[in-house]
Amino acid sequence: MNLKAIYVAFLALTSQLIFSQEGIPVYADYLSDNLYLVHPAMAGAANANKIRLTARKQWFDVDNAPNLQTLNINFRAGEKAGLGGILFKDENGRFSQTGVYLTFAYHLLFSRDRTDLNMLSFGVSGGFIQSNVDLRGLEDFTDPDPIILDRVQKDTYYNVDVGISYNLFEWYAHFTVKNLLPVTRDTFDNDTPVQESNNQRRYIFSLGYLFGIGGDTWSIEPSIMYQATDETKESTIDGNLKVYRDLGEVTTLWGGLSYRRSLDGAEFSQDGTSIESQQLQYFTPFLGVNYKKWMVGYTYSYQANSVVLSDGGFHQITLGYDFGKRKERWNCKCPAVNSK
Repeated sequence: MNLKAIYVAFLALTSQLIFSQEGIPVYADYLSDNLYLVHPAMAGAANANKIRLTARKQWFDVDNAPNLQTLNINFRAGEKAGLGGILFKDENGRFSQTGVYLTFAYHLLFSRDRTDLNMLSFGVSGGFIQSNVDLRGLEDFTDPDPIILDRVQKDTYYNVDVGISYNLFEWYAHFTVKNLLPVTRDTFDNDTPVQESNNQRRYIFSLGYLFGIGGDTWSIEPSIMYQATDETKESTIDGNLKVYRDLGEVTTLWGGLSYRRSLDGAEFSQDGTSIESQQLQYFTPFLGVNYKKWMVGYTYSYQANSVVLSDGGFHQITLGYDFGKRKERWNCKCPAVNSK
């Protein structure tokens, strides 16, 4: 097989990876009090302004393994408006992307007073992203091939996310459409047979409820999150269980377990003859603490499949700070919108 064929095969095998990297990847960040990172309608929904910083690293024993860093802020602007912004950097082998999102949200209150939580929210985020693919080092200088360009190819593009959220006391539901606009990136601007679809839309739906157990100090929050991509028809579902333990008025410990499963199987062969199928599965325990205005969380994801790139896990640290707290506190067990 000549170098051109290897290069084409490489592009074909990674085309789904490129597709999945459109915008900010959706991991388990939202379980660390970071819903705005996934759902734009949550910008400014809480009774305090929020800053969240995340750092995620996969497979420490694999060179150039995926890693992601995000920094976001969201806050209330007036009685009904919320604003937010996200900076992110995502790297995956020879592919990388950096970008910024700006968000506007509008919150409608249907409650009798300012402490009863009955709020419908709408949000829209505009994103500006640069994608890179590093082709350096792929060229065979003993037998040059003009199809392989010894450089970093770049493309910039924009897209829009829209969402709606509803918070009713301890209940919540969120629906977001990511990458609403049809956009085709020209990351590969040379003549290759790999053509990228301009349909990058992804649909995300979340639903959950939090209720007290054993008095006022313990709470438990079951939730689900469903994702579906429009073009490839791939989908996953998360089942989550999060537990809270209040230690006085200023400290809350929390932790839990998330299970993600793909609803689509992938076929593979280990011996070259028999065909097997497996579905992507992740187990994600997480743990954190809120102390006064500060929050720190740790997340570990383990891929439970028979064929994996590495037995190493996925590590993520989240740091948070709440500021500018408004006087009112919602009269409910709803930590996503109630700050200490």
